[in-house]
Amino acid sequence: MDRKSQGISFRLNVPSLQIAQGEKIALIGESGCGKSTLLDILAFISQPSQIGAFRFRPVNTGEPIDVGHFWARRKLNRLGELRKRHIGYVMQTGGLLPYLTVRDNMSLSRNVLGLRDAGVVEQLARELGIARHLDKLPETLSTGERQRVAIGRALAHEPSIVIADEPTASVDPFAAEKIMSLFIGLAEERNITVIVASHAWRHIKRLGLRRLAHHTRRSKDGRTTETVVNG
Repeated sequence: MDRKSQGISFRLNVPSLQIAQGEKIALIGESGCGKSTLLDILAFISQPSQIGAFRFRPVNTGEPIDVGHFWARRKLNRLGELRKRHIGYVMQTGGLLPYLTVRDNMSLSRNVLGLRDAGVVEQLARELGIARHLDKLPETLSTGERQRVAIGRALAHEPSIVIADEPTASVDPFAAEKIMSLFIGLAEERNITVIVASHAWRHIKRLGLRRLAHHTRRSKDGRTTETVVNG
């Protein structure tokens, strides 16, 4: 993935990356090293400038899906369908819709997919400690509570993968550790693959996540920055 801004070029290079179903992965690094860019590629949101091979197997049966083929043929609707069904996304700011209640925010992905209620949202709310807030609007909640709602929304449609971009960056370290522990625990119970980007390795390491190897280097003239990720 190549990008240029104000005469400065950034390149994200991923020679090899394999993530097994149910695995918990952490990409640790400071702002600007390409964490969010990689997450957007893995979520089929951003298309790489060049693709060698990109295959996605949402379940352990059948042939893997050739994501690179869909990008090459501009089948973006197909990628959108895959993302909607198989991927949950937790944004740093939560990304909740302010005019919907907590219940409706968490139910959104299930409603879009036409999944019956089955008590999934209520169960998740209890496990996340936000059941008493289900009929409230997001603005009435604390930052940490809103992040729990965002995690619940990402898990509610029972996706294969949940991608989280700095999901606890806006809360204090104690709350961050508690929320991350809840998040990983819920994902493990459901055998959901988790990919987390963060700048804080300390509390994530305790949860047993595998850290992706990466390094960032800048050209001698300072005009090109490249991050290489392997895992």
